[in-house]
Amino acid sequence: MRRLLALRREGKLTTGRVRSVADVLGVRERAVWRWLAAAERDEAAARAPGERAAYPGRFTVTDEVRALLGLWKGNVAAVHRELTARAARGEGRPPPSIPTLHRAIRRDLTPGERAGLAGGERAARKHDVFLARPRGWRNQVWETDHMQAAVLVEVDGEARRPWITWFTDCATNAITGVAVTPGHPSRESVLAALRSAVLREDPYGPFGGLPEKVRVDRGKDFLSRTVTAALDLMDVTVEDLPAYTPHLKGTVEGLNRAVESMFLAALPGYVRQPRPGKRASHPKGEVLLGFEDFTARLLDWTRWWNTEHRPTPLRGKTPLEAWQDDPTPLRDVPASDLWTFTPEDAGTRTLTTRGIRFRRRDYVGAWMTGRAGIQVRVRFMPHHDHRIEVYHAATGCYLGPADLADQATDEQISAVRRARAARSRRLRKDLQASRRERYAAVNQPAAPQRLGALTTAQAEAELARSAGTDLSDLALRDLVPPTAPPAGWRTPASLAALTTPGLPVPVPSGRDSVLVQPGPDGQTAQPTADEEGDTL
Repeated sequence: MRRLLALRREGKLTTGRVRSVADVLGVRERAVWRWLAAAERDEAAARAPGERAAYPGRFTVTDEVRALLGLWKGNVAAVHRELTARAARGEGRPPPSIPTLHRAIRRDLTPGERAGLAGGERAARKHDVFLARPRGWRNQVWETDHMQAAVLVEVDGEARRPWITWFTDCATNAITGVAVTPGHPSRESVLAALRSAVLREDPYGPFGGLPEKVRVDRGKDFLSRTVTAALDLMDVTVEDLPAYTPHLKGTVEGLNRAVESMFLAALPGYVRQPRPGKRASHPKGEVLLGFEDFTARLLDWTRWWNTEHRPTPLRGKTPLEAWQDDPTPLRDVPASDLWTFTPEDAGTRTLTTRGIRFRRRDYVGAWMTGRAGIQVRVRFMPHHDHRIEVYHAATGCYLGPADLADQATDEQISAVRRARAARSRRLRKDLQASRRERYAAVNQPAAPQRLGALTTAQAEAELARSAGTDLSDLALRDLVPPTAPPAGWRTPASLAALTTPGLPVPVPSGRDSVLVQPGPDGQTAQPTADEEGDTL
C-alpha cells in the first residue's frame, strides 16, 4: 500500500495497476482507491488497509473484558450484561452496544485468543502454526502410543472397547509393531508391540530393527521399569515428551485419527456412528465382532497401510517403498536375545524338588528333571502369571519355561469370576440403595429437606436389625465382671466399682504367679512366708 501511495504522489499510478492489485487481494477496485485516500490522510492506515482508522474514544478490549470473556466462555451478550451491571453500581463506564463490542473483540483479539477464551488451551491450539520436523531416515525415531478403539467387540460374552498399542517410524510412516489388548493396556502390551516392531522375521518384516530413539508421552506403561530397562539394554534412547502435547508426536497421533476414519468407522459396533433417537447407543440386535476377528481385520488393515496406502507426506510412495528406498543400515537383534531382554527380571531362585517358588506359588517344567539344587534366574511377563521363563544364574543360558503347578481349570476360573461379579453387583446395589436419598424441591432459598418419613416403630425395627450385625453390640460385657486387681495396683474408683470381690486374683511374680485371696474388707491379703516360696 505504501508503494501505491508513493506512485500516486509521483503521478505514476495507473488504473491498470490498481485493478491488478485489487485482483490479487480479491477486493473491488474502488476499495483500493478508498484505502489510498485513507492512507493520504493518515499514515497509520497504510499499515492496515481496510481497517477503520483509530479515533479518540474508540472502544478497545481491556483486561477486564478479557477476564469476563474467559469467565463466560466467550459469550459476548453475557459480558455486555456484566459490564452494564458494573456501570450501574458505579464500577466503570457504560459499555458500548453489543454490535460494537463484537467488532472490538474481532478487531483486537486473534481467532486463537477468542477460541482459547471460549474453549481453553486445546481449542486455541487449533489456530496455531506448527513447524514440521525433517523426515530423517528409517529407524531414526519411532513414536508409540495407546489408543482405545471406538468399536465394541465381544470379549467373553461382554461388549468391550479394545486398546491398540503400536510403534510407527517417523521417516516412512510405517507401522513397525502393533499389539491389541481386550482390556486396559499395560507394560505387557508395550513389550508385545515392541517385540513385533523390532523383529524383522515373518510375519513382522520387512520393517523393524532397533531404532535410535523412541518418543513417548509420559505414560506410566511406557516409562515403567521393565520397558525402560529393555530399551536401555538395546541401546535405545527414550524421549519423554511433556504432558498434554500431542503435536510433538504427530506421526502416531495422525495414525490414531486415520485408523478411525479409514477402518474403524466401517465396522459393526462403531460407537460414534450417528444413531436415531436421543440416546447414542448401538442397536440391541447388532452383531458385534469377536476379539479374534477384530484383531485379524486390524492386522490386515495394518498390512494394507504399509504396502498399498500412499500417505501425503511420502509424495506418492507407500511406506514399504519409502523403507526399501532408504539405504540406512539396520540393527537387528536375535529373537532369543530379544526374549531375554523384554521379560521382567525377578531375581535368582533355587530349583527344588517342588520346582521354583515364585510369588508363593510353585512352577514346574519337564526340563527340571535331575536339576534340583541349581541356582536359576526367573524372568516373567507382567500379568502373565501362568508361566515364567527360567535362565541359568551363572551362565545366563535359557533353560526353558515353567508353568504354574496345580493350575485351576477354565471351568473353575469361570465359576470364580461369576461369583466375584455377582458379589460386586450385590455390593453395588446395596451401596446405591444407601445413597439414594430424595430431597424436596424448593422455589425459595431454604435448607435441603430430606424426603421419606419413618414412624417410630419403623425406625426402632431398622436400628434393631442393624444392631444385630454389629459384634461390639453383641458382646455381653456385664455377664462376667472383671475380677479385682492386686493390692499393689492403683485402681480408679470407677473400675473398682465394676469388679467382682471375693475371687482369687493372680499376682505377677516374674515367671510364676500366686493366687491371692481377697480379705474380708475387699482388699487383697498379702501372701504368707510359706506362700512366697517356689512351688513344684
